[in-house]
Amino acid sequence: MSGRISIVDVTPVIAGGAYPAKSVIGEQLTVGVTAFREGHDAIGVNVVLRDPTGHAGPWTPMRLVAPGTDRYEAVVAAVSTGAWTFQVEAWGDPVESWRHDARIKIPEGQDVELVLEEGARLHERAAASVAESADTAAMLTAVATALRSPGEGVERLSNALTRDVLDLLARHPLRTLLTTSQAYPLWVDRERALFGSWYEFFPRSEGATLDPPKSGTFATAAKRLPAIAAMGFDVVYIPPVHPIGTTFRKGPNNTLTPGPGDPGVPWAIGSTEGGHDAIHPDLGTMKDFDAFVAKATKVGLEVALDLALQCSPDHPWVTEHPEWFTTRADGGIAYAENPPKKYHDIYPLNFDNDYDGLYAEIMRIVRLWMSHGVRIFRVDNPHTKPVAFWEQLLAEIRATDPDVLFLAEAFTRPPMMQALARVGFHQSYTYFTWRNTRTELEAYLTELTDETSDFLRPNFFVNTQDILHAFLQQGGPPAFKIRAALAATASPTWGVYSGYELFENIPLRPGSEEYLDSEKYQYRPRDYAGAEEAGRSLAGYLTTLNQIRRDHVALQRLRNLRLHSADNPQILTFSKQVVRADDTSDTILVVINLNPFNVGEATLTLDMPALGFDWLDQIEVADQLSGSRYTWSQYSYVRLDPHVEPAHIFVVTPTGRGSVTHDGR
Repeated sequence: MSGRISIVDVTPVIAGGAYPAKSVIGEQLTVGVTAFREGHDAIGVNVVLRDPTGHAGPWTPMRLVAPGTDRYEAVVAAVSTGAWTFQVEAWGDPVESWRHDARIKIPEGQDVELVLEEGARLHERAAASVAESADTAAMLTAVATALRSPGEGVERLSNALTRDVLDLLARHPLRTLLTTSQAYPLWVDRERALFGSWYEFFPRSEGATLDPPKSGTFATAAKRLPAIAAMGFDVVYIPPVHPIGTTFRKGPNNTLTPGPGDPGVPWAIGSTEGGHDAIHPDLGTMKDFDAFVAKATKVGLEVALDLALQCSPDHPWVTEHPEWFTTRADGGIAYAENPPKKYHDIYPLNFDNDYDGLYAEIMRIVRLWMSHGVRIFRVDNPHTKPVAFWEQLLAEIRATDPDVLFLAEAFTRPPMMQALARVGFHQSYTYFTWRNTRTELEAYLTELTDETSDFLRPNFFVNTQDILHAFLQQGGPPAFKIRAALAATASPTWGVYSGYELFENIPLRPGSEEYLDSEKYQYRPRDYAGAEEAGRSLAGYLTTLNQIRRDHVALQRLRNLRLHSADNPQILTFSKQVVRADDTSDTILVVINLNPFNVGEATLTLDMPALGFDWLDQIEVADQLSGSRYTWSQYSYVRLDPHVEPAHIFVVTPTGRGSVTHDGR
């Protein structure tokens, strides 16, 4: 609270303004505030958005959310990347206060001449405040003259209440008692920070052979890129491409007895052939990596490289900088543990002995890969490094290269995940994989799209090289469709790990989320073309989902998700809407059967105002998956057979646009 008019509860504000709220270029950002003053006089509220140079654009008026709430909102959008700020202004609106009283008093014949004279003087003051605009000043002066002219009071008052005059004073109000909030930070990223479709694959498996074991290369992996792009993906994420240690190397299925041809785990980084700044010789050379990135760029893909800050026992750092590791009581270097799990082939870093030296080396590594075309990093286990380290590194990168993005792979406690997002990570993995019931999903979607959405952007991976959820193990192809449709529509960023489109679902053992013959420990060549020819591929479905996402800006936003009701607990329903500058809307309604085994039937209860309609309106819904069209209302019937199609992704329009082919049954 500050100044003559009270300004409180400004949003979006992160930790009192200590960290910036996040947006992307062109994203509609709702700024909210509670503003009030003593008595009954009217106030006006607006928001001012300033670009990274400090230039303020035209202020945006804020509207009262509902009578009696004192809560105001406005939608703004930044047009470039960088460090923006926004500031709320509240002010007395004497003209509106006068209008309120005049509308009551003059028809009742109370103090008519006094009220009209006061109105004339206010309009003259308003004219003087816009003297630089001759036409505007002349119109307001004419209103003042009309208010003083002979005639009936109501008729004279009407001169101040025309639409032209009201619109003019809305643009050029007479502002008194101006009170401003502090300036709050807003960081604006490029669109890929919010919206994108990710595809993970191991280059070493593309073109690999198993008998004898032989690695694929960047050249063979590049042949897979056009197919990935054709499915509509925007980002191709690859695990570490560095030399792999031999000490305590893991064999197939995480065994401790590797054979001579077993390649080891890519996250066990470092050997006599180099460390984090080197390329595994089986994959090729740095020149080959550059060619891989160039091919990805040519087909419309960005390369996301894994940044795994850990070492194998054979990494050059182990002998050159032993102070960067933790020494055990027996004199040996501590390997990574997550009891009861032990990772003998990995040494974690210790930031407490030589922070500056370690920071400088990591920054060198990051900038090296940036210089080779990497503008997105998927960071492995960032929660095992100091938050202050990430805050420093991300700020330094942001200052020079604001287009470089970082995804946090932090499956850990929510406070740590949120802290990493606050200090600068652009995206975060989430618990989406483990949210499968409607109750779980509704609670989690509310958290991610409302409670933390101003600073944490989720990336909904349906599977990873580490995670094969029981839902996919047991649910068959319908389960794969359900999770893909849900991830692709609920979050603006989603991803799949290769093999998903082939319905890979065999775990290492019952109760395990590890894949049998996991690609982490061995090559895994796949016959994508053969699967498609045999009709055992989900590639076409993924392509359709990604095309729908590209066609509809509503699916490219996070904060706009609204839940709807169904009388079947297996049916999840939500909508996403964006209102365009021309007041037209892009409205998507998603209905998903979460049960991969049984047909789901339900009566939906739609929140019609959330869709932009009145409660009694009828709407037309056009399914982007099947092509079916239905006429629906607040209460509508749905039937989804998961073995045919478990989801509807509807475009919603008023009735009368296009024909209705059947009633939804």
